[in-house]
Amino acid sequence: MYRIGLVVHTGRAEAVQAADAVRRWTAEHDMICVDVDVWSKPRRHSKDEVSAVGQLDLVVTIGGDGTFLRGARLAIAADCPVMGVNVGRVGFLTDVRPEDVGAALDNVRAGIVRVEPRLTLTMRASRALSIPPGIESLLHYGRGPMLPPPPVRDGSPETVGWGVALDVTAVNDVVFEKLARDRQASMGVYLSSKLFATYSADALIVASPTGSTAYSFAAGGPVLSPYLDALIFTPVAPHMIFDRSILISAREVMAVRVLDGSSQVAVSVDGQLRGVLDPGD
Repeated sequence: MYRIGLVVHTGRAEAVQAADAVRRWTAEHDMICVDVDVWSKPRRHSKDEVSAVGQLDLVVTIGGDGTFLRGARLAIAADCPVMGVNVGRVGFLTDVRPEDVGAALDNVRAGIVRVEPRLTLTMRASRALSIPPGIESLLHYGRGPMLPPPPVRDGSPETVGWGVALDVTAVNDVVFEKLARDRQASMGVYLSSKLFATYSADALIVASPTGSTAYSFAAGGPVLSPYLDALIFTPVAPHMIFDRSILISAREVMAVRVLDGSSQVAVSVDGQLRGVLDPGD
């Protein structure tokens, strides 16, 4: 381990103090600590953020689960582990207490920590995603400036399958949410290319086992062990009797199509708006 990327929720005094402890630790061990500002304008794709700071061996986030998700984006792009220091209110994703950050880094340096692999989600679409101008005045997604739409991944139809492969990764969930306040989103859900059901709802959530404790849980979904290879599909306020969460194998491909007559649908990845779908998409 040589270079550590530091993602800090600077709005919390405890987080700032813990960040100083990380910087002191790296200085004492002749390592480089790089502060990564994931809230700056304009927001950048995670690969561009990693290119700007250089290759990282570890990402340390200091804040709550939202800060951890921002750091996880960097870690995925840098192909390195991420360690979360919890100074937030919930801390489902963050394990280390601020007073233990030095000991935790000692363990990482000594190679006596357990790195947990987690299932993540990626997606493809019938077209590249875009965000209409002026959408920020309508929606307020998360703190800080909005992320840009995900770029298109390289790959042939033989390797990526149908549609446009998007260079985006979700640790928690991908959410399809209505844009019009007075109209629900109408969507068809397909499992392994077969129509499973059509929904009129406020939103549809596709969550990983890690994300089962996030939005899906708040909408009534089950909590899954993070070691399961499964996806959770949870409708939010569906206008129908069948409103249960569905658990599917991670080997299945789940598809969502916006039906004719539906309102536009916002696509959020880990709580960040990344695009808008029209009927037929």
